[in-house]
Amino acid sequence: MYQVKCLNKISKVGTSRFSDQYTCGDAVENPHAILVRSAAMHDMELPSNLLAIARAGAGTNNIPVDKCSEQGIVVFNTPGANANAVKELVLAALFLSSRKIDAGIAWAQGLKGQGAEVGKLVEKGKSAFAGPEIQGKTLGVIGLGAIGIRVANAAAHLGMKVYGYDPFLSVEAAWGLERSIHHALSLDDIYANCDYISLHVPLTPDTKGMINKETLARMKDPVRILNFARGDLVNNEDLLACLGENGKVACYVTDFPSDDLLGVEGVLPIPHLGASTPESEDNCACMAVDEIMDYLENGNITNSVNLPNVSMPRDGSERICIIHRNIPNTLGQFTGALGKVGINIENMQSKSKKDYAYTILDVVGSTEAAVSAVQEIESVISIRVI
Repeated sequence: MYQVKCLNKISKVGTSRFSDQYTCGDAVENPHAILVRSAAMHDMELPSNLLAIARAGAGTNNIPVDKCSEQGIVVFNTPGANANAVKELVLAALFLSSRKIDAGIAWAQGLKGQGAEVGKLVEKGKSAFAGPEIQGKTLGVIGLGAIGIRVANAAAHLGMKVYGYDPFLSVEAAWGLERSIHHALSLDDIYANCDYISLHVPLTPDTKGMINKETLARMKDPVRILNFARGDLVNNEDLLACLGENGKVACYVTDFPSDDLLGVEGVLPIPHLGASTPESEDNCACMAVDEIMDYLENGNITNSVNLPNVSMPRDGSERICIIHRNIPNTLGQFTGALGKVGINIENMQSKSKKDYAYTILDVVGSTEAAVSAVQEIESVISIRVI
């Protein structure tokens, strides 16, 4: 029986996919797996028998990924499961950033009590909320993952000229892009040509503060910036210095409000609503549950942020799953150790990801002897038999 602990409320559409082999809930102790959305785990003591953590969403900033890697715990996320929800909000942000819709609505609400004069006041005051159409304008999409591709394609369908930039664009992702999308060779291509810029990259030491005084200076005048990725991608102090009716930045729409951004004209703070749809929560939960079950039952890894994706069909043999450091000749040590104790390897898959690697071995023979032989190898972090 597998034990799965929920640190947040997880959609029942997802948790109902667990078979009778699983107990799932927020009161579970000593779990084999954890399902989490936004709960902070950095100060959490990780149970000794924990094998996997699945984040029902894309970002894993709330999970101690490095610590998990050291302890042989696979961390999953659910890329693309909330992509459509975020894309729709980004499209809304394109219009909101252009047409001063929110300010116009607030002003119109303030006319309450003016009676028959409302119509005249509306006609007199509406010019204060005029703004450009997006058709024919240029959008730069930085990051062409599951969300960025959808945003780029949708904007192209709305009549925008679209530049896309992603130095790590996969062949599979490239197939999903509309042919009209311009391939930007550098961020400067985006900055120099785009009236709107939408951020869709993960927060890393390299991307933190990527929108700053220097990069803002290289952008078109004016520019509208949409941030539905992570708040710290933008240096708020530098951005606010460029904001204003006649400034470099005409509008900044962010899904990550902070105190310094609130109450500032030209900033549209949205309360992190990107993935806040019932469809998105269901999709994320289903994907996270499926990832956990496939790993616990079959040892297959899909959509891990700290270990390579490795998947192999079951053929009836017993399966040995090994998380180890990415060190030369480790596979040779595995096969040599198993050969010495008379273990025949029927099938094998092994891949690495930065400092770590993962190997699946389908074997015939005494798995007890196999485990004893392999766990003596210095690079091995964890090993289990399924």
